[in-house]
Amino acid sequence: MTIRPLATYIDHTLLKPDAARAAYEQLAAEAAEHGFAAVCVPPVWVSYVAERLAGTAVRVGTVIGFPFGYVHPETRRAESLRALDDGAVELDTVIDISWLKSEEPWPARALADLESWVLAVRQERPDATLKVILETAMLTEPEKIHGAEIAVAAGADYIKTSTGFGPGGATIEDVALLANVSAGRARIKASGGIRDFPTASAMISAGADRIGTSNGVAILAESKRSVE
Repeated sequence: MTIRPLATYIDHTLLKPDAARAAYEQLAAEAAEHGFAAVCVPPVWVSYVAERLAGTAVRVGTVIGFPFGYVHPETRRAESLRALDDGAVELDTVIDISWLKSEEPWPARALADLESWVLAVRQERPDATLKVILETAMLTEPEKIHGAEIAVAAGADYIKTSTGFGPGGATIEDVALLANVSAGRARIKASGGIRDFPTASAMISAGADRIGTSNGVAILAESKRSVE
């Protein structure tokens, strides 16, 4: 982190179902002020936040098929194309967890679902950043490995640990596992339960290239105090 600023690892996130407009206005202002890599907001708030971040380097992200992943492939694609129209350039979608956990041919269907999603988005927006969420707390280790391989095979840019709405969040062990499986073919986003600088730093050391957190401002302040 002496080479790359900590802020450039952070996806400044607000996905609480009861968050009101003022919270999204604040999120955008904080992201612009601190130079976060991206924001991550619900689809219905993408256009509002995109307007407020116009002219900044902060990328606008949203979630697709969230938080369970069991949407029809057509719905996943349609939701994504609407998000792109609204101004999103980063999409975090949840793998169909039920298909992943089933016997073949269901995991193959999960792969086909994600392959068609990547293709549809790339045709519309070639520079979009695509992330596949595994929800690792719901998976066995073999399922995590299989899910990561599916995400890589589908062409995702990132494998993401968690939604933040599951039974658990990111762990250092899962980040290291996913980084090892991806072997540079996809980057890793750690998300869920990352609330302080030591945890964020440990995730980055384990192989995370992005940190999804609603505590980005506090983490930056804590990192500066630790240097001082």
